[in-house]
Amino acid sequence: MRAIAEVHPETSDFAENDGIPGSGRAPRAIGEAPAPRFADPTPLGLIGLAIGCAALVPIAFGAKVGVPGLITAAVICLLFGGGCQLIAGLLNLANGNLLGGTLFAAFAFNWALNGWALWSLAHGVVPEHQILLATEAASLLLFVPLTYAFGHYSGLLFAFLLDIDILYGFKLLAGYGHMGGTQIPIALCTVALGVIALWIAIAMLVNPVAGRRVLPMPGPLFRAAAPVH
Repeated sequence: MRAIAEVHPETSDFAENDGIPGSGRAPRAIGEAPAPRFADPTPLGLIGLAIGCAALVPIAFGAKVGVPGLITAAVICLLFGGGCQLIAGLLNLANGNLLGGTLFAAFAFNWALNGWALWSLAHGVVPEHQILLATEAASLLLFVPLTYAFGHYSGLLFAFLLDIDILYGFKLLAGYGHMGGTQIPIALCTVALGVIALWIAIAMLVNPVAGRRVLPMPGPLFRAAAPVH
């Protein structure tokens, strides 16, 4: 992400035209990254994620969705959740942003899987639940350390990843622990994920144009260790 601002650990503030993860720029204690080759694709990825979440919200809250609804949600998940994030991931990697690019690209395929699962259900094929649970467990193992990493850039980015951790945790509790009552928490996490994604995306798009923080972005929760010489 080439973002609205660079995090200044001393002031927990943001300066225009520098970065937060996804910004292709690392915290100052870690070092400077090369100038990006492309415009920051992060808002595109976050907007696609938010639209994908919106498509899943009725299903997550238990709405009775027929075949047309499943197909509609599948296409939205594939195009927006998968497509937008894949573009954002590849362009972030091209910009030298390993952290943001890896997260977006990996999550894009996760959303493609969501789209395929919905498409399959619409055509009478039920995906194997145990296989999907295993992939979600592997994803959670990835997201937990990335949550810590993103906390070095912004508290809001930390909350964004933490929401994903909690969502996957509820999925695993329901699948492996046979825990009831997880539908509403999963649905609420889906809503929160979309809202946070939109907040960050709009802040990155609007704040530089307005020349001020119309939507505030909190500073880092953690400080990077000084480089060892």
